[in-house]
Amino acid sequence: MSSKRTIVSWLMFDFANTSFSVMMVTFAFPLYFKNIICGAEAWGDAMWGVSVSVSMFVVAIISPFLGAAADMSGRRKRFLLIFTLMAVLATVLLGFTGPGMAVFAALLFIVANVGFEGGLVFYDAYLPEIASERSIGRLSGYGFAMGYFGALTILLLLFPLLKGGIVLENSQNIRKSFFVVALFFALFSAPLFLALRDRKKTELPGRTFMSSIREVRYTIMHIMNYPDLARFLLAFFFYNDAILTVIAFSSIYAQNTLGFTTSELIVFFMIVQTTAIIGSIVFGIITDRIGPKRTIVLTLFIWCAVIVMAIMTREKTFFYYTGLLAGMSMGSSQAASRSMMARLTPKEHVTEFFGFYDGTFGKASAILGPVIFGVVSVQAGDQRYALASLLFFFILGLVCILPVRSSSTALRAVSRSDA
Repeated sequence: MSSKRTIVSWLMFDFANTSFSVMMVTFAFPLYFKNIICGAEAWGDAMWGVSVSVSMFVVAIISPFLGAAADMSGRRKRFLLIFTLMAVLATVLLGFTGPGMAVFAALLFIVANVGFEGGLVFYDAYLPEIASERSIGRLSGYGFAMGYFGALTILLLLFPLLKGGIVLENSQNIRKSFFVVALFFALFSAPLFLALRDRKKTELPGRTFMSSIREVRYTIMHIMNYPDLARFLLAFFFYNDAILTVIAFSSIYAQNTLGFTTSELIVFFMIVQTTAIIGSIVFGIITDRIGPKRTIVLTLFIWCAVIVMAIMTREKTFFYYTGLLAGMSMGSSQAASRSMMARLTPKEHVTEFFGFYDGTFGKASAILGPVIFGVVSVQAGDQRYALASLLFFFILGLVCILPVRSSSTALRAVSRSDA
């Protein structure tokens, strides 16, 4: 197991990058994009959904190849640094966007989100390296808890700038908040790059790239040699689609359907982050006790209850209770999923397989949901119908994960002789 310094620096990266997630993907920027950049037009929902989906599609395509290249070159930290800088610099540039700049802002967001989501491939791949098998669930849970604590911190920090509302009159303060997010992300991610070291490899960059292509091709052709991993990834594809869509549209839904003010939204997201911290820690411990599969099944039932409650909600007060439950299930399902992946992943291909988890399946799953949500919202004229469509994805995920064995003994090593 790694030193405490290494573990703390790994946890601090979660603290840092979730500031981007809550502000630029979940809360402030989606509202700024639709209400100010797109002038509160209905097509803003669809354009936002497409922007999220395109960014996820890019990550889905490149992640396995970059993961394989990182495994073979030993330059995992270098890849993580490049993607982190992409997210930080593009977030800074988003601070200069305004009304009528929808296409430019969408392109910048795509670059920023590719940097954020792509970096998670290399970040998550450190988990089985720094944690023992007995502590993977807890450490994964602690990581998400630190992330939600970071989200809570950035919301408190930016409250003075955002309390004026996500409206044109307050656009200058909103843009300032994007600069703060970029600084927060850069500052608190720095300890990871100082504490971790790349493994030295001798392969040349060009040779590594070609080898990574062959490696990914081999993995795709032989993925069924890992039946439990394949089933889990399919389940993850469906239920993660729904979770990421909830995250991407929660602030827009709360404001447009339920009439939340910006101050009420800030309070709401603080509540969500607080229960997500609790859920990540508690269910991280539970995962090590009952196993990640049972934990995920439990959280999927909770997610179905959350969707039903949100659809039935007519009063703001009841939506706060829905947020409490959503936060608990969000932290726990993500932490348990990462733990499950770490247990089922062959160590010699850890970054490559996390490329499939975070990239191909994790991000490709987010392509369909946001687009469907945006299109249904525009066509039906009611976001409740769009929200109801997510139940289908949660149920499919539940059906797919039931046959999966989560024990480490289920992992079948694949050798080249199997080809």
